[in-house]
Amino acid sequence: MKVVLFCGGYGMRMRSGAADDVPKPMAMVGPRPLIWHVMRYYAHFGHTEFILCLGYGAHHIKDFFLNYEETTSNDFVLRGGKTELLSTDIADWTITFAQTGIESPIGERLRRVRHHLDGDEMFLANYADVLTDAPLPEMIDRFARRDAGASMMVVPPQSSFHCVDLGEDGLVGGITAVSELPLWENGGYFVLRQEVFDHIPEGGDLVADGCAQLAKRGRLVAHRHRGFWKPTDTVKERAALDDAYARGDRPWAVWERDGAGVNA
Repeated sequence: MKVVLFCGGYGMRMRSGAADDVPKPMAMVGPRPLIWHVMRYYAHFGHTEFILCLGYGAHHIKDFFLNYEETTSNDFVLRGGKTELLSTDIADWTITFAQTGIESPIGERLRRVRHHLDGDEMFLANYADVLTDAPLPEMIDRFARRDAGASMMVVPPQSSFHCVDLGEDGLVGGITAVSELPLWENGGYFVLRQEVFDHIPEGGDLVADGCAQLAKRGRLVAHRHRGFWKPTDTVKERAALDDAYARGDRPWAVWERDGAGVNA
């Protein structure tokens, strides 16, 4: 299945200064940027056709792949001044680089790459800035068996704050961690059918327009995931993932698990 990645936003909360024009998916986690980790996740399960919806800082993403160094994350032999790779990351990937506008909402970016999907009944989509260990084959299989237009992975609320139950007299009746509330957040991993395009207007949004309309029609399903899931909306969150990578604590790297399927 083709994978559409939205990687054209400004990512203002990830920027360290006015001169920093690197898009959020290019923020580093270990020796590789976020987008690489997301793509390796999909490739591990056999999905190696990617469509990158570019916008802000597109040249950084293009340069990374055009000048890709396999030796950064693969073992190799240097013999007679020539490099012999013992394994590769992206040799079997097909990547389409599509400029989808600087200010375009997510839904509009998706609309602008529809022709690259070749009319495929189902395809995958992702914000390119969230890491997870979710069982992708299960997510796809469950959706394929359903009569629905879209599937959205949902996760428990990630906030560390607490909700306070107040009475009219101002007395606190209880305190509950947000993560313990019966609520779910959009996890950013989508399985979609072409039907979603019927509900995204020009300049529209994937979730607020497309998914919301499908939900009203009973055509949106959710895949609940309580395992590892980490966003990278801020510098602090990116740094935490980078530190975890350095410690060898990287559950999202499903491709590193021994005997774990395709492209392990």
